[in-house]
Amino acid sequence: MGSVMTYSGITTKIRAMQAKLLKPEDFEQIASLKSVAEVTEYLKEKAAYAPYLENMDSTFYHRGNVEKVLYQSLFDDFSRIFRFGGMEQKQFLKTYWKRYEIDVINYCLRIVFNHYQKPMDLDYKKEYFEKYSQISIDALVSSKNVTELVENLQNTEYYKSLKKIQELKTATLFDYDMALELYYFTTLWKRQRRLLKGKEQKMYIRDCGTKIDLLNIQWVYRAKKYYHMLPPDIYSLTIPIHYRLSVEEYKTLVETPSVEEFQRQLENTYYAKKYHFGSDRTIERIYKDCLQKLYLADRRQNPYSIASIYTYLFLKEEEIDALTTAMECIRYGLPRGETLAYLGGVKQ
Repeated sequence: MGSVMTYSGITTKIRAMQAKLLKPEDFEQIASLKSVAEVTEYLKEKAAYAPYLENMDSTFYHRGNVEKVLYQSLFDDFSRIFRFGGMEQKQFLKTYWKRYEIDVINYCLRIVFNHYQKPMDLDYKKEYFEKYSQISIDALVSSKNVTELVENLQNTEYYKSLKKIQELKTATLFDYDMALELYYFTTLWKRQRRLLKGKEQKMYIRDCGTKIDLLNIQWVYRAKKYYHMLPPDIYSLTIPIHYRLSVEEYKTLVETPSVEEFQRQLENTYYAKKYHFGSDRTIERIYKDCLQKLYLADRRQNPYSIASIYTYLFLKEEEIDALTTAMECIRYGLPRGETLAYLGGVKQ
């Protein structure tokens, strides 16, 4: 799978898209802007977003509308990569797409749990979901309650996991979120490894295992710091897969009596020693920075491999996340310095 001939066309296409990603100086400029409308006008001058924004009327310059455009750009990039991929790359991308499916399911769960009368328009996603997805957006957004929503997923792979939660009767939105997250990462760990061979399989196991370890570290930290959860409850919400974070280290982190002790124990792990976490960044920023370093190293060392695909999609998703964060900061009138601090994940 990972040969120059197999990846020559798709790598060329990805390099062209990579050249359109925003630079750090773009975000410095965006952080200085005063409104979402100004951000929109700025993005109209950027090759990645101009085709989607050039015909947008100024009366639609709201964060929600602009965010839809950003995701259209991402999904179009995904489609281009998919078209240029061979059969094995397409199988990999189909599994990758599940991340976007779960995002939609989670969003629709929030609609029915919070009794929203009118959900955000998801029509802009339908074209892509009809191509790559097993779920019906129309069916999900029309669901009147959780039971109906779960039944509307009956012919999908998510049904079994969600049905178990629904039968608990007292299940919360958090329970459904965690069921989907656990299913997704377990599927990534098991299914993608079967699709890949040789060097690509080893690279994927390392990257996926690292992502799961780092997510578990992040979730344990958040459970302790923000929710003051007890160890038995923390165990239930983490992914039951361990890579370089051993079972013993994981148990030690979960059972530490305080956030301060958690941070001290974290310094003894492989990840703290390799990535030098420090104390000036948020745990969420550390997670993203570690993955970015890992993925960029993969692409640099193996440019004609699956790394070229998932590294680009990761960078594009991070760019959209940064843009939506910047717009939210600007919308609330935060000064440039605070906006940049949020974008950089610096502790406030």
